[in-house]
Amino acid sequence: MHELSLAVELVRAAEEAARRADANRVTAVAVTVGALSGVAEDALRFAFDVAAAGTLLAGARLDVRPVPVTVRCPRCGDVPLPGVQLFRCPVCDTPTADVRAGRELELESIEVE
Repeated sequence: MHELSLAVELVRAAEEAARRADANRVTAVAVTVGALSGVAEDALRFAFDVAAAGTLLAGARLDVRPVPVTVRCPRCGDVPLPGVQLFRCPVCDTPTADVRAGRELELESIEVE
């Protein structure tokens, strides 16, 4: 369950940003999670609550925005894939392994009081 170490790092980064903003509390954290990131959303949510306990993020809401895999097709340009199993352009069926999005795990924003 590597989500715990990821959640600890998310909490650390969000708490650091909140302290720089002189915030008393973080009410929400928004993250993007790519389909190829290897992160299980349910495990991340559970780990986030555990990691946030006793910090400025205790009780904060975790908003997860899933990011589909997008590949670069030499004929069609950047196209999102319907899944993560088949790396072929869904428009022209050209095989491609040029991944443009879907690997990320990013802290997008925090809401503070």
